[in-house]
Amino acid sequence: MENRIRVVVADDQNISRGFFELYVRAALRYQLLAGLRTAREAVAYVDGHETDLLILDVMMQDGVDGLTAAGEIKRKHPEIKIILTTSSSETSWEEKARKIGVESFWYKEYDEHSLIELMDRTMNGESVYPGDTPKVPFGNVTRADLTERELDVLRELTGGLMNEEIAERLSISPNTVKRHIQNIMEKTGYDSRLDLAMNAKALGLVVSEEDRKGKRSE
Repeated sequence: MENRIRVVVADDQNISRGFFELYVRAALRYQLLAGLRTAREAVAYVDGHETDLLILDVMMQDGVDGLTAAGEIKRKHPEIKIILTTSSSETSWEEKARKIGVESFWYKEYDEHSLIELMDRTMNGESVYPGDTPKVPFGNVTRADLTERELDVLRELTGGLMNEEIAERLSISPNTVKRHIQNIMEKTGYDSRLDLAMNAKALGLVVSEEDRKGKRSE
C-alpha cells in the first residue's frame, strides 16, 4: 500500500475526471490522492501533498489552463511527473509541453495508447508523445491534410480576428492570409470563413491562445 504511486487528477469535465479516477483506482500500482476540478486547485494541492504523478487537462474554466499550471508545478516540483491530456486535436500544445518539461501528452479521443499504458511508461522513465497528427475529419479532408501555416491561420480565425489582425499576429501580409483561407475552403469544401471557424472550433481542431487561457468569454 505504501509503495503505490500517488496520483492526482485534475479535469473540469465530470465525465473525463470520473474516467481518470476509475482507471487509477482499478490499478493496483496506483493510489488516487485527489480528483480536482481546476488547474488552480492542482497547483495548490501538490504544494501540500507528496505527489508522484499528475494527470492534468489542458483546457480549464477557472482562468488557469493546464499548460500554465504544469509550468508552475515543474518549476517548484520538478520531481512530479505530469501527463497533459486534451479532447482537442490542437497539436501546437505538444511543443509547449515539451519545453516546460512535461513528461507525456495524451489525446483523449485520438491516442492509440491506453491511459494506464501511458501512466506505466511515464512512471518507468519514458517521455511519451503522439507519433502522428490526429486525423480528425474536417470537411472533405482531415486535419493532417492542412499545412502548419494553414492551421496557424485557422487558429487565429477561430478567435474572430480579421485578415489584417491575423496578418499582424503571424507576421505575414493580409493577402497571404486571404490566400490561405481560400485554400482551406477549397480543400475542405466549406463555403465561408464563418463556416471554417465555427466547425474548427466545434471539433476542437485548433484552439486560440485566448481560448486556451480562458481570456475570451463564450
